[in-house]
Amino acid sequence: MLALACAAGVAATVTGAVAAGVIWLTFAPTVLVLYLVAATASLVWSVTGLAACALGAVAAILIFYDQVFPGLAPAASPTEMPPYWPVEIGATCVLLAAGWVVGTVVRWKRDTTARLVRHLAEAAVADERRRIARELHDVIGHSMSLIAVKATVANHVADARPQEVRAALAVIEQTSRGTLAEIHRVLGLLRSDGDLQETHVPVPGMANLPELAAHARSAGVEVDLTVRAEAELSPTVAASVYRIVQQALTNVITHAGPTRCSVTVDVDGQAAVIEVVDDGPRHGRPSRTVPGGHGLIGMRERVKLYGGMFSAEFRPEGGFRVAARLPYDPNGTST
Repeated sequence: MLALACAAGVAATVTGAVAAGVIWLTFAPTVLVLYLVAATASLVWSVTGLAACALGAVAAILIFYDQVFPGLAPAASPTEMPPYWPVEIGATCVLLAAGWVVGTVVRWKRDTTARLVRHLAEAAVADERRRIARELHDVIGHSMSLIAVKATVANHVADARPQEVRAALAVIEQTSRGTLAEIHRVLGLLRSDGDLQETHVPVPGMANLPELAAHARSAGVEVDLTVRAEAELSPTVAASVYRIVQQALTNVITHAGPTRCSVTVDVDGQAAVIEVVDDGPRHGRPSRTVPGGHGLIGMRERVKLYGGMFSAEFRPEGGFRVAARLPYDPNGTST
């Protein structure tokens, strides 16, 4: 179509079927097609088309003024646009260039938008994978730590205190069932739209914190749980609070237990503040290695989603302290 439009403009010009002074109107269809080429074809093809059309127009105008225009009959009345071939060439080339520039900008905008959409889609997939990985890490890490502790206890007291073995097996059974249910919920995200609220198993929240503390106590950690809630959290924020406390207690069980630990959750009208402090191992020299590296990363990522603050540090008097602040909308939705 570009070749046809340009050829038609050149033919109309060299045959004298145009008015001197407004030859650029003959190439108006060429400009429209050149815009379409620049907006859809590659840069090489569009530049080639622009150059070919410009050369064709220049050649046609020069031929018109050199061979056709002298043989035309003079105008009956004077015109406001004097015949002058440099002006004709300049106006036509500017018009062709304008069509090409507009088409090129449109193509660039389309390509930029497409790349941005792909980038956002890839980022969303990566965020969803990290979210599911955090869920699995928190669920499996906490449960396996508790199961390992109870299995060790049962193995050591199997002959002397069989009743404690039965109690340990009961905890292992209960923990295993709960873990399987949560794993089923998390894996269900892979077959759904990824909304935690769309799964069949209830999402843990603030009401499940006492049960979490009870599990830690059964693993030999003396947990003092304090929950002050002046406002109701949304299910998403409540689930994040639960996961942060769960991972912190898992680190205590794995790296410091048996020990004493205090858990404080304070919810006011603007933020949920979490603090988990342990006294360090009761026997042996305290380790100065940061406990639960991946767990700390997961907690930090959860807090970052809400634009909150997170800190994890050794206490001068011994033990480890984890603190997090999650701001939220007082209306019940996360900020």
